[in-house]
Amino acid sequence: MPQDDPTITAADREALRDLCRRFVSQEITPHIDAWEAAREFPRALYARAGALGLLGLGFPEEYGGTPGDHRSMIVLVEEFMQAASGGLIAGLLSHGIGLPPIVHFGSDALKARLVPPILRGELISALAITEPSGGSDVANLKTTARRDGDDYVVNGSKIFITSGMRADVITTAVRTGGPGIGGISLLAIEGTSAGLSRTPLEKMGWSCSDTAALYFDECRVPAANLLGVENHGFMGIMRNFNGERLMLAAMAVAASQVCLDEAVAYARIRETFGKPLIRRQVIRHKLVDMATRIHAARAFLTDIATRVDHGDLPVAEVCMLKNAATQCYEACADQAVQILGGAGYMRGTKVERLYRETKVLSIGGGAEEIMKELAARQLGW
Repeated sequence: MPQDDPTITAADREALRDLCRRFVSQEITPHIDAWEAAREFPRALYARAGALGLLGLGFPEEYGGTPGDHRSMIVLVEEFMQAASGGLIAGLLSHGIGLPPIVHFGSDALKARLVPPILRGELISALAITEPSGGSDVANLKTTARRDGDDYVVNGSKIFITSGMRADVITTAVRTGGPGIGGISLLAIEGTSAGLSRTPLEKMGWSCSDTAALYFDECRVPAANLLGVENHGFMGIMRNFNGERLMLAAMAVAASQVCLDEAVAYARIRETFGKPLIRRQVIRHKLVDMATRIHAARAFLTDIATRVDHGDLPVAEVCMLKNAATQCYEACADQAVQILGGAGYMRGTKVERLYRETKVLSIGGGAEEIMKELAARQLGW
């Protein structure tokens, strides 16, 4: 949840890059293959990242946050993606989508109780919007919350929830009123709540991230955990989506660069018929095409991030950016695997893992088709 902060300089971002690079090389890269195989990473990693201020990037300093803007977050994502695991980023930074509604709409008491330990990595935050009956159709969500004295009683289910199994605080969209967008509210549901159960989900990619289905059966939640005004949660969800989509675009561009880097490195050492692959025109042209796509997507990303940092809210452009970045990623991952050939199909290469992860970015945070339709509507078409 980066904040507009004109005092953040290019030197600040480079210092952040150095910090992230050292953290990734020491704490993540040596272990990431084992974590992917185990389908989880240690909970202790949250605290180690929190101690360096990495989890607090862009959150209010009064709650333990660290100064940072969207361009700072892009730096963090670029360095974390060097480990070639989108699942690690999604899991470790799941508070990036789970926590902003609490910061924006929670009571002072709720924020004081929940935000600091999440930013320290002592508690894990998640966001629960998607339901089995529909993903992008948020206005028709079916999970209900009825008021009963000092509590809300929640019934329903959520699916595809990142950090859903071990989250301590789950920002959850519920229906407290009538149909449509006017009956939706947000609740901060704590992981120890009676009536909450969880089931782990297996995925094509993002293996080391924890993804779950959540079930609420007469789950009682204190009314004090309501975020904002009852039946006015839809706009908070939409506001949150913009930040999530920008983050997903940053992940896609960073992953594209990793694919290009590994393809170039392989093409330099792999020989065919007496010459390195990189001396073959067809290979060089593939690499140039990848680099061209990445430059264009990165320029788009930087432009939109800068505009958002300056207070703009270009919803249509954010949607188009997400599509452009994820299409770039899909193309670069595909060509990188092709260049590596058989090696690219084997576990142990970065591009093999990243290839399996491409689709989640073009689906998560709003499917590509939804992004096009939302952009068209925003543009008045």
